[in-house]
Amino acid sequence: MVPVLMIGLLVFHPLPSDAARGGRIGGGSFRAPSMPRTGGYRGGGMGGGMGGGMGGGMRGGYNRGYGGGIGFPFIIPFFGFGGGGLLGFMVLMAFVGVLVNAFRGAGAGAGRPAMGGYERPREMAMGPVSLLQLQIGLLASAKDLQSDLRQLASSADTSNPSGLQRVLQDTTLALLRQPDLWVYANVESGSVPFNAAESTFNRLSMTERSKLREELTTNVGGVQSAGSDLTARGDADATSEFIVVTVLVASRSVVKLKQADNGEQLRESLRILGSTASSDLMALEVIWQPDGVGDVLSADELVTAYPNLQHL
Repeated sequence: MVPVLMIGLLVFHPLPSDAARGGRIGGGSFRAPSMPRTGGYRGGGMGGGMGGGMGGGMRGGYNRGYGGGIGFPFIIPFFGFGGGGLLGFMVLMAFVGVLVNAFRGAGAGAGRPAMGGYERPREMAMGPVSLLQLQIGLLASAKDLQSDLRQLASSADTSNPSGLQRVLQDTTLALLRQPDLWVYANVESGSVPFNAAESTFNRLSMTERSKLREELTTNVGGVQSAGSDLTARGDADATSEFIVVTVLVASRSVVKLKQADNGEQLRESLRILGSTASSDLMALEVIWQPDGVGDVLSADELVTAYPNLQHL
């Protein structure tokens, strides 16, 4: 299993040789809300305890496109039989980690006398977290989009869920207003147990951020910064240069997105993402490139850095 996972990391984490500079807006928190203490074990939450929780989580599993419960064969689509992607790999790793911890916990607890009243950990009671990743490759003539994202970074309050919800809504609206410039897209969704959600989200974020040579415009968790090298560089080549925007969302609610095989499906996924309620929005990352003077993203660089993008 270890060699296979190492190969997967190499395959799904390509690094461009000359990455462009970009921008980033985001924030959020994976803290579990305070819950009343109970004297006994209750079902519910993550599908009713550890057994129901893992069963519910695995049935939610990884979805590339619409899909309901796929149970343990969740592993099969990831390893090349009908889809996959970086998010699917991360979701798989999260479940492996949870299963290992569960077996360790079961072994450590074997033979212990029963204690009166088991209080389920708060993390288990939170239930699974939906992770959603949407990427769009647009023709580089979409300069208005870059301006919109920079403006949003300069004005958004990313220190609270309401502010993050506004960022998500404004970003999806800005993308929805550029349908003629959409060229490539990839949409992936999955669910992980709550106690693995933050680490999985952070790995996905770090993977996308590593594709940038530098972050010129940032607004993360209420902290802003902007580079000086942001003026327009002139007309872009409308056919061989691109802008890529990645939207990564963690949501408390169950959300499934269709794979974007055409413009209409992509439009629907953007609408679903943009309608995420602030009470459900746990974390958000909006990452785009290029963002600096003279920086371009060629067709070869786009394919190298974003191999899962599909032509619309």
